[in-house]
Amino acid sequence: MRSGKRQKLISSITINGILLILVLIWTIPSFGLFVSSFRDRTAIQTTGWWTIFPHRAWETTRVISPTELGLDATGPMVIEGTTATFEELREGVTTPDGMRLQWLGNRRLGRIEVQEQVWTVNWDFSLSNYEQVLGGKNFEYQRPDGTVETIPGDDFSSALLNSLAVAVPSTVIPILIAAFAAYGFAWMNFGGKRFIFILIIALLVVPLQIALVPILRDYTALKLNGTFLGIWLAHTGFGLPLATYLLFNYISSLPRETLESAFIDGASHFTVFTRLVLPLSVPALASFAIFQFLWVWNDYLVALVFLGGNRETEVVTMRLANIVGSKSNDWHLLTSGAFVSMVLPLLVFFSLQRYFVRGLLAGSVKG
Repeated sequence: MRSGKRQKLISSITINGILLILVLIWTIPSFGLFVSSFRDRTAIQTTGWWTIFPHRAWETTRVISPTELGLDATGPMVIEGTTATFEELREGVTTPDGMRLQWLGNRRLGRIEVQEQVWTVNWDFSLSNYEQVLGGKNFEYQRPDGTVETIPGDDFSSALLNSLAVAVPSTVIPILIAAFAAYGFAWMNFGGKRFIFILIIALLVVPLQIALVPILRDYTALKLNGTFLGIWLAHTGFGLPLATYLLFNYISSLPRETLESAFIDGASHFTVFTRLVLPLSVPALASFAIFQFLWVWNDYLVALVFLGGNRETEVVTMRLANIVGSKSNDWHLLTSGAFVSMVLPLLVFFSLQRYFVRGLLAGSVKG
Protein backbone atom coordinates (compact mmCIF):
# COMPACT_ATOMS: atom_id res chain seq x y z
CA MET A 1 0.00 0.00 0.00
CA ARG A 2 2.78 2.40 0.94
CA SER A 3 4.69 1.40 -2.18
CA GLY A 4 1.71 2.31 -4.37
CA LYS A 5 1.30 5.71 -2.72
CA ARG A 6 5.01 6.36 -3.03
CA GLN A 7 5.02 5.53 -6.74
CA LYS A 8 1.98 7.74 -7.26
CA LEU A 9 3.72 10.61 -5.44
CA ILE A 10 6.90 10.18 -7.48
CA SER A 11 4.91 10.10 -10.72
CA SER A 12 3.02 13.25 -9.73
CA ILE A 13 6.23 15.10 -8.84
CA THR A 14 7.90 14.00 -12.08
CA ILE A 15 4.99 15.06 -14.29
CA ASN A 16 4.55 18.40 -12.52
CA GLY A 17 8.29 19.01 -12.69
CA ILE A 18 8.39 18.36 -16.43
CA LEU A 19 5.38 20.63 -16.97
CA LEU A 20 7.02 23.36 -14.90
CA ILE A 21 10.19 23.13 -16.99
CA LEU A 22 8.18 23.37 -20.22
CA VAL A 23 6.27 26.39 -18.89
CA LEU A 24 9.55 28.10 -17.98
CA ILE A 25 11.02 27.33 -21.42
CA TRP A 26 8.07 29.08 -23.05
CA THR A 27 7.71 31.89 -20.51
CA ILE A 28 11.31 33.09 -20.14
CA PRO A 29 11.77 34.18 -23.80
CA SER A 30 8.39 35.94 -23.74
CA PHE A 31 9.34 37.76 -20.56
CA GLY A 32 12.67 38.74 -22.09
CA LEU A 33 10.86 40.06 -25.16
CA PHE A 34 8.54 42.10 -22.95
CA VAL A 35 11.43 43.61 -20.96
CA SER A 36 13.47 44.38 -24.09
CA SER A 37 10.55 46.24 -25.63
CA PHE A 38 10.96 48.95 -22.95
CA ARG A 39 14.77 49.30 -23.28
CA ASP A 40 16.55 51.70 -25.62
CA ARG A 41 18.83 50.72 -28.48
CA THR A 42 22.10 51.17 -26.58
CA ALA A 43 20.97 49.05 -23.65
CA ILE A 44 19.78 46.22 -25.92
CA GLN A 45 23.01 46.19 -27.95
CA THR A 46 25.37 46.32 -24.97
CA THR A 47 23.64 44.30 -22.22
CA GLY A 48 21.18 41.44 -21.93
CA TRP A 49 17.62 41.82 -20.71
CA TRP A 50 18.47 39.78 -17.59
CA THR A 51 20.53 42.70 -16.27
CA ILE A 52 17.30 44.12 -14.87
CA PHE A 53 17.96 41.74 -11.98
CA PRO A 54 20.71 42.52 -9.42
CA HIS A 55 24.10 41.53 -10.83
CA ARG A 56 27.78 42.33 -10.54
CA ALA A 57 29.13 44.84 -13.06
CA TRP A 58 32.23 46.98 -13.55
CA GLU A 59 31.81 50.66 -12.68
CA THR A 60 34.41 53.35 -13.52
CA THR A 61 35.82 55.04 -10.43
CA ARG A 62 38.53 57.19 -12.04
CA VAL A 63 40.31 57.81 -15.34
CA ILE A 64 44.08 57.73 -16.00
CA SER A 65 45.68 59.64 -18.88
CA PRO A 66 48.46 57.58 -20.56
CA THR A 67 50.04 60.78 -21.91
CA GLU A 68 50.46 62.31 -18.45
CA LEU A 69 52.13 59.11 -17.19
CA GLY A 70 54.36 58.97 -20.27
CA LEU A 71 53.30 55.43 -21.17
CA ASP A 72 54.50 53.80 -24.40
CA ALA A 73 51.62 51.81 -25.89
CA THR A 74 53.92 49.90 -28.25
CA GLY A 75 55.36 47.75 -25.44
CA PRO A 76 54.61 46.52 -21.90
CA MET A 77 53.39 49.24 -19.53
CA VAL A 78 53.42 49.41 -15.75
CA ILE A 79 50.27 50.94 -14.30
CA GLU A 80 49.80 51.06 -10.51
CA GLY A 81 52.01 48.05 -10.03
CA THR A 82 50.45 45.99 -12.84
CA THR A 83 52.36 45.22 -16.05
CA ALA A 84 50.32 44.72 -19.23
CA THR A 85 50.44 45.32 -22.97
CA PHE A 86 48.07 47.50 -24.99
CA GLU A 87 46.18 44.45 -26.28
CA GLU A 88 45.70 43.10 -22.75
CA LEU A 89 44.48 46.46 -21.49
CA ARG A 90 41.95 46.66 -24.32
CA GLU A 91 40.47 43.39 -23.06
CA GLY A 92 40.75 44.44 -19.40
CA VAL A 93 43.32 43.51 -16.77
CA THR A 94 42.42 42.67 -13.17
CA THR A 95 44.78 44.03 -10.51
CA PRO A 96 45.72 42.13 -7.32
CA ASP A 97 43.38 44.32 -5.24
CA GLY A 98 40.33 43.30 -7.34
CA MET A 99 40.18 46.42 -9.55
CA ARG A 100 40.21 46.32 -13.37
CA LEU A 101 42.23 48.45 -15.78
CA GLN A 102 40.77 48.93 -19.25
CA TRP A 103 42.09 50.98 -22.17
CA LEU A 104 39.44 52.77 -24.18
CA GLY A 105 40.21 54.37 -27.53
CA ASN A 106 43.25 54.07 -29.77
CA ARG A 107 46.94 54.01 -28.85
CA ARG A 108 47.47 57.75 -29.25
CA LEU A 109 44.24 59.28 -27.88
CA GLY A 110 43.02 56.58 -25.55
CA ARG A 111 42.40 56.62 -21.83
CA ILE A 112 42.64 54.06 -19.05
CA GLU A 113 39.64 53.53 -16.80
CA VAL A 114 40.01 52.12 -13.30
CA GLN A 115 36.90 50.06 -12.64
CA GLU A 116 35.42 48.48 -9.54
CA GLN A 117 32.95 45.60 -9.51
CA VAL A 118 29.67 46.58 -7.79
CA TRP A 119 26.11 45.32 -7.52
CA THR A 120 23.78 47.12 -9.91
CA VAL A 121 20.55 46.85 -11.93
CA ASN A 122 19.56 48.27 -15.32
CA TRP A 123 16.12 49.83 -14.97
CA ASP A 124 16.33 52.44 -17.69
CA PHE A 125 12.89 51.83 -19.19
CA SER A 126 10.96 54.11 -21.56
CA LEU A 127 7.94 54.09 -23.87
CA SER A 128 9.85 55.55 -26.83
CA ASN A 129 9.90 52.17 -28.65
CA TYR A 130 6.11 51.96 -28.57
CA GLU A 131 5.81 55.60 -29.61
CA GLN A 132 7.89 54.81 -32.68
CA VAL A 133 6.07 51.57 -33.50
CA LEU A 134 2.46 52.52 -32.75
CA GLY A 135 2.44 56.20 -33.55
CA GLY A 136 5.11 56.41 -36.24
CA LYS A 137 6.76 59.13 -34.16
CA ASN A 138 10.33 60.10 -35.06
CA PHE A 139 12.87 59.47 -32.34
CA GLU A 140 16.14 61.26 -31.67
CA TYR A 141 18.92 58.92 -30.61
CA GLN A 142 22.13 60.26 -29.05
CA ARG A 143 25.22 58.21 -29.79
CA PRO A 144 27.97 57.71 -27.18
CA ASP A 145 30.15 60.25 -29.06
CA GLY A 146 27.48 62.94 -28.58
CA THR A 147 26.07 63.08 -32.12
CA VAL A 148 22.30 62.94 -32.53
CA GLU A 149 20.55 60.72 -35.09
CA THR A 150 16.87 61.11 -36.03
CA ILE A 151 15.24 57.70 -36.59
CA PRO A 152 11.91 57.60 -38.48
CA GLY A 153 9.15 55.71 -36.73
CA ASP A 154 7.24 52.69 -38.00
CA ASP A 155 3.48 53.16 -37.90
CA PHE A 156 2.03 49.81 -36.81
CA SER A 157 -1.52 51.07 -36.33
CA SER A 158 -2.54 50.60 -39.97
CA ALA A 159 -1.02 47.10 -40.05
CA LEU A 160 -2.94 46.17 -36.88
CA LEU A 161 -6.21 47.38 -38.38
CA ASN A 162 -5.49 45.46 -41.59
CA SER A 163 -4.77 42.28 -39.61
CA LEU A 164 -8.07 42.68 -37.78
CA ALA A 165 -9.86 43.28 -41.08
CA VAL A 166 -8.38 40.01 -42.36
CA ALA A 167 -8.56 37.84 -39.24
CA VAL A 168 -12.09 38.53 -38.01
CA PRO A 169 -14.00 37.75 -41.25
CA SER A 170 -11.59 34.89 -42.02
CA THR A 171 -12.60 33.37 -38.67
CA VAL A 172 -16.34 34.05 -38.71
CA ILE A 173 -17.07 33.02 -42.32
CA PRO A 174 -15.61 29.46 -42.16
CA ILE A 175 -17.25 28.89 -38.77
CA LEU A 176 -20.70 29.72 -40.14
CA ILE A 177 -20.28 27.65 -43.30
CA ALA A 178 -18.72 24.70 -41.44
CA ALA A 179 -21.46 24.77 -38.79
CA PHE A 180 -24.17 24.43 -41.45
CA ALA A 181 -22.19 21.67 -43.19
CA ALA A 182 -21.51 19.79 -39.96
CA TYR A 183 -25.19 19.88 -39.02
CA GLY A 184 -26.13 18.55 -42.44
CA PHE A 185 -23.65 15.68 -42.23
CA ALA A 186 -24.68 14.84 -38.65
CA TRP A 187 -28.50 15.10 -38.75
CA MET A 188 -29.68 15.13 -42.35
CA ASN A 189 -29.90 12.34 -44.92
CA PHE A 190 -29.02 12.95 -48.56
CA GLY A 191 -27.35 11.06 -51.35
CA GLY A 192 -23.56 10.84 -51.36
CA LYS A 193 -23.26 12.21 -47.82
CA ARG A 194 -20.54 9.76 -46.75
CA PHE A 195 -18.50 10.27 -49.93
CA ILE A 196 -18.69 14.07 -49.72
CA PHE A 197 -17.70 14.02 -46.04
CA ILE A 198 -14.68 11.78 -46.75
CA LEU A 199 -13.70 14.07 -49.62
CA ILE A 200 -13.80 17.15 -47.36
CA ILE A 201 -11.78 15.49 -44.61
CA ALA A 202 -9.23 14.28 -47.19
CA LEU A 203 -8.46 17.93 -47.93
CA LEU A 204 -6.81 18.15 -44.49
CA VAL A 205 -3.74 16.32 -45.81
CA VAL A 206 -3.36 18.56 -48.89
CA PRO A 207 -0.65 21.23 -48.35
CA LEU A 208 -2.05 24.69 -48.96
CA GLN A 209 1.17 25.70 -50.75
CA ILE A 210 0.24 23.68 -53.84
CA ALA A 211 -3.02 25.62 -54.17
CA LEU A 212 -1.52 29.10 -53.98
CA VAL A 213 -0.45 29.45 -57.62
CA PRO A 214 -3.72 28.13 -59.19
CA ILE A 215 -5.81 30.32 -56.89
CA LEU A 216 -3.60 33.32 -57.61
CA ARG A 217 -4.14 32.83 -61.36
CA ASP A 218 -7.90 32.70 -60.85
CA TYR A 219 -7.78 35.79 -58.60
CA THR A 220 -5.84 37.68 -61.25
CA ALA A 221 -8.50 36.84 -63.84
CA LEU A 222 -11.30 37.84 -61.45
CA LYS A 223 -9.40 40.95 -60.25
CA LEU A 224 -9.53 39.76 -56.65
CA ASN A 225 -5.78 39.78 -56.12
CA GLY A 226 -4.69 42.38 -53.58
CA THR A 227 -8.16 42.71 -52.01
CA PHE A 228 -9.47 41.70 -48.60
CA LEU A 229 -12.28 39.71 -50.23
CA GLY A 230 -9.73 37.51 -51.95
CA ILE A 231 -7.83 36.66 -48.77
CA TRP A 232 -11.11 36.09 -46.88
CA LEU A 233 -12.14 33.49 -49.45
CA ALA A 234 -8.67 31.91 -49.39
CA HIS A 235 -8.56 31.53 -45.60
CA THR A 236 -12.16 30.27 -45.64
CA GLY A 237 -11.29 27.55 -48.12
CA PHE A 238 -8.14 26.53 -46.26
CA GLY A 239 -9.90 26.42 -42.88
CA LEU A 240 -13.17 24.69 -43.84
CA PRO A 241 -11.98 21.02 -43.73
CA LEU A 242 -10.72 21.26 -40.14
CA ALA A 243 -13.71 23.33 -39.04
CA THR A 244 -16.17 20.85 -40.56
CA TYR A 245 -14.42 17.90 -38.92
CA LEU A 246 -14.30 19.48 -35.44
CA LEU A 247 -17.89 20.70 -35.52
CA PHE A 248 -19.19 17.42 -36.93
CA ASN A 249 -17.69 15.50 -34.01
CA TYR A 250 -19.38 17.83 -31.55
CA ILE A 251 -22.77 18.25 -33.23
CA SER A 252 -23.16 14.50 -33.84
CA SER A 253 -22.71 13.89 -30.09
CA LEU A 254 -25.59 16.19 -29.05
CA PRO A 255 -28.53 14.43 -27.31
CA ARG A 256 -30.75 12.91 -29.99
CA GLU A 257 -33.83 13.13 -27.75
CA THR A 258 -33.60 16.93 -27.57
CA LEU A 259 -33.50 17.37 -31.33
CA GLU A 260 -36.21 14.75 -31.99
CA SER A 261 -38.52 16.52 -29.53
CA ALA A 262 -38.04 19.74 -31.48
CA PHE A 263 -38.85 17.97 -34.76
CA ILE A 264 -42.01 16.44 -33.22
CA ASP A 265 -43.10 19.93 -32.15
CA GLY A 266 -42.90 21.01 -35.79
CA ALA A 267 -39.52 22.76 -35.82
CA SER A 268 -37.68 22.91 -39.14
CA HIS A 269 -34.02 22.06 -39.62
CA PHE A 270 -33.15 25.75 -39.72
CA THR A 271 -34.99 26.40 -36.44
CA VAL A 272 -33.32 23.44 -34.73
CA PHE A 273 -29.94 24.58 -36.00
CA THR A 274 -30.27 28.20 -34.88
CA ARG A 275 -32.22 27.66 -31.63
CA LEU A 276 -30.61 24.44 -30.33
CA VAL A 277 -27.48 23.35 -32.16
CA LEU A 278 -25.63 26.67 -32.28
CA PRO A 279 -26.12 27.52 -28.55
CA LEU A 280 -25.12 23.99 -27.54
CA SER A 281 -22.06 24.05 -29.82
CA VAL A 282 -20.39 27.10 -28.30
CA PRO A 283 -17.38 25.10 -26.93
CA ALA A 284 -16.61 23.62 -30.35
CA LEU A 285 -17.13 26.97 -32.08
CA ALA A 286 -14.82 28.69 -29.61
CA SER A 287 -12.15 26.00 -30.04
CA PHE A 288 -12.05 26.41 -33.79
CA ALA A 289 -12.22 30.20 -33.45
CA ILE A 290 -8.99 30.08 -31.42
CA PHE A 291 -7.27 27.89 -34.00
CA GLN A 292 -8.42 29.90 -36.99
CA PHE A 293 -7.81 33.33 -35.51
CA LEU A 294 -4.28 32.50 -34.35
CA TRP A 295 -3.44 30.90 -37.69
CA VAL A 296 -4.76 33.84 -39.75
CA TRP A 297 -3.24 36.46 -37.45
CA ASN A 298 0.22 34.84 -37.61
CA ASP A 299 0.00 34.01 -41.31
CA TYR A 300 2.60 35.52 -43.61
CA LEU A 301 2.67 33.36 -46.74
CA VAL A 302 -1.01 33.61 -47.72
CA ALA A 303 -1.09 37.35 -46.98
CA LEU A 304 2.05 37.93 -49.03
CA VAL A 305 0.72 35.97 -52.01
CA PHE A 306 -2.82 37.38 -52.14
CA LEU A 307 -2.31 40.89 -50.76
CA GLY A 308 1.11 41.54 -52.31
CA GLY A 309 3.45 44.28 -51.16
CA ASN A 310 0.86 47.05 -51.10
CA ARG A 311 1.43 49.27 -48.04
CA GLU A 312 -2.31 50.04 -47.77
CA THR A 313 -3.19 46.34 -47.19
CA GLU A 314 -0.06 45.33 -45.27
CA VAL A 315 -0.73 43.11 -42.22
CA VAL A 316 1.29 42.80 -39.00
CA THR A 317 3.44 39.86 -40.10
CA MET A 318 4.39 41.64 -43.31
CA ARG A 319 5.19 44.83 -41.40
CA LEU A 320 7.46 42.95 -39.01
CA ALA A 321 9.23 41.27 -41.92
CA ASN A 322 9.83 44.68 -43.50
CA ILE A 323 11.29 46.00 -40.24
CA VAL A 324 13.64 43.00 -40.08
CA GLY A 325 14.72 43.66 -43.65
CA SER A 326 15.23 47.41 -43.36
CA LYS A 327 16.25 47.75 -39.70
CA SER A 328 17.81 44.43 -38.76
CA ASN A 329 19.96 46.12 -36.10
CA ASP A 330 17.10 47.98 -34.42
CA TRP A 331 16.13 45.25 -31.97
CA HIS A 332 14.33 47.76 -29.79
CA LEU A 333 11.77 48.25 -32.58
CA LEU A 334 11.52 44.54 -33.37
CA THR A 335 10.85 43.57 -29.76
CA SER A 336 8.16 46.23 -29.23
CA GLY A 337 6.55 45.41 -32.59
CA ALA A 338 6.58 41.68 -31.87
CA PHE A 339 5.03 42.20 -28.44
CA VAL A 340 2.30 44.44 -29.88
CA SER A 341 1.46 41.68 -32.37
CA MET A 342 1.16 39.17 -29.49
CA VAL A 343 -1.33 41.10 -27.35
CA LEU A 344 -4.54 40.53 -29.33
CA PRO A 345 -4.02 36.77 -29.93
CA LEU A 346 -3.36 36.32 -26.21
CA LEU A 347 -6.57 38.18 -25.37
CA VAL A 348 -8.53 35.95 -27.77
CA PHE A 349 -7.02 32.78 -26.36
CA PHE A 350 -7.53 33.64 -22.67
CA SER A 351 -11.07 34.84 -23.27
CA LEU A 352 -12.06 31.57 -25.00
CA GLN A 353 -9.72 29.08 -23.33
CA ARG A 354 -12.39 27.79 -20.92
CA TYR A 355 -14.14 26.24 -23.94
CA PHE A 356 -10.94 25.00 -25.54
CA VAL A 357 -10.54 21.56 -23.95
CA ARG A 358 -14.30 20.88 -23.96
CA GLY A 359 -14.47 21.61 -27.67
CA LEU A 360 -11.47 19.44 -28.54
CA LEU A 361 -12.67 16.44 -26.51
CA ALA A 362 -16.22 16.64 -27.80
CA GLY A 363 -17.29 13.49 -29.55
CA SER A 364 -14.21 11.56 -28.43
CA VAL A 365 -16.18 9.43 -25.95
CA LYS A 366 -19.43 7.70 -26.84
CA GLY A 367 -21.83 5.88 -24.65
